[in-house]
Amino acid sequence: MIYKRFGNTVVVRIDRGEEILEQMQKACLAEHVTAAAVSAIGATDDFTVGLFSLEDKKYYKNRFTGSFEIVSLLGNITTMHGEYYAHLHLTAADGEGRTYGGHLDRAVVSATCEMIITEIDGTVERFRDEK
Repeated sequence: MIYKRFGNTVVVRIDRGEEILEQMQKACLAEHVTAAAVSAIGATDDFTVGLFSLEDKKYYKNRFTGSFEIVSLLGNITTMHGEYYAHLHLTAADGEGRTYGGHLDRAVVSATCEMIITEIDGTVERFRDEK
């Protein structure tokens, strides 16, 4: 992974074999990002996305392997209990154009991932709602 800051924007390139959430966190911690909007495109060959069930109060995860284009990776960075917290959703397409997506749990880059992190001045503190 390499990154470069331009004012309030951090441009990140995540390389083949690297996990997206891990590398994004490294860049954000190094640049002291506490609130931001995130967008990215790229390719993955191993990703897990999920859906939170309000009834069961848990995530249901789906893992996909193979060749996929990251059509959209969107989310935000905030804090929870004063610590870095990322919330991202990923949509990826296979070779036939079928898309799969949900809350991003993990994704390994197969070619590259090009990410834009647009920092927001301030801090947004999250909290867990037990309901």
